[in-house]
Amino acid sequence: MKAKKQKFGVLCDGTKVNLFTFSNDKMSVSCTEYGASLTSIVLEKNKNKKIDVLFGFSTFEGYINSNACYGSIVGRFANRIGNASFSVNGEKYNLDKNDTKNTLHGGFDGYHKMLWKGELIKNRNFVGAKFKKFSPDGEQGMPGNVELEVTYLLDKNNNLTCFYTAKTDKATPINITNHAYFNLAGKGTILNHTVKMNSTKVLEVNDKLIPTGKLLDVADTPFDFTTEKSIGKDIKEVGSGYDHCYVTEMYNPDDEHCGCPLDDSDLVEFCKVKELENDVEMQVFTNMEGCQFYTGNHIKGTVGKNGQVYKSHDAFCLETQCFPDTPNKPEFPTCVLQPGQLMKAKTIYSFNF
Repeated sequence: MKAKKQKFGVLCDGTKVNLFTFSNDKMSVSCTEYGASLTSIVLEKNKNKKIDVLFGFSTFEGYINSNACYGSIVGRFANRIGNASFSVNGEKYNLDKNDTKNTLHGGFDGYHKMLWKGELIKNRNFVGAKFKKFSPDGEQGMPGNVELEVTYLLDKNNNLTCFYTAKTDKATPINITNHAYFNLAGKGTILNHTVKMNSTKVLEVNDKLIPTGKLLDVADTPFDFTTEKSIGKDIKEVGSGYDHCYVTEMYNPDDEHCGCPLDDSDLVEFCKVKELENDVEMQVFTNMEGCQFYTGNHIKGTVGKNGQVYKSHDAFCLETQCFPDTPNKPEFPTCVLQPGQLMKAKTIYSFNF
């Protein structure tokens, strides 16, 4: 198990930004203080073949110049908040309208464009990096001073575990996730990847992708991945592609902490993704109630790593989270973190190759 820190780039004010790389004997992971972003996940099939299964950029400047969230942390509320506003304890909060009339991934000043403070972590069982950020009251229009930590840990069994913790001094919605774009072949379309989900329901959304509050059965619909099938099999039946929140087996309408977990000891397997040509498999485990499945519908034209020009459906995202627009949906389990509580969200990406 190895780990190193190196300079990744410099901000316009002269602040140095670090890159952390850690590895076992089969795979390596890199991440940066800019956006607490994962920048690469390299699987070593053999001495002559390595596959970077994470889309992004080869240089620091690529991340600076992009408005997208490649591998980055998104929050304070990931995904969408309808009408760019919500109320907590009778007080209304107005947010940026950066997705038509709605807020997406924290608005114009998302966490993916902010500098986090990072450090390496290492013991004999795992190696990784921890990132910290203080989010002041009023940032992004959100209430409360919030202390955030994001930790990425790699173990000897090729499990990459992502821990997200938060505490606040004022009631506030919290929904933190990583927006990694995966391609298990490292390039080309993901339409031939196969997916099997342990999910029988998906959130119904309107034409702006804001949930209606209803959970729909996936049986006999294009959203049904309960039996393994290729991503491309039914994708033409869902418009430009999948961009929907599936319900995990952690969902429990009777659990008031379901949307803002305070315990990360219990996880469920949400899905398994396979790329058959290179025989690469990724499993996703989480303690979150939802997972946004996105098929890279709008990445066309992005110039990514090594000059590769990304096309629509060249990558997929599995963003574990609470349900979108939860602050405006009393029928959903609350996402509001209270003073004195510690949010503990956890997701594992487990690789077999």
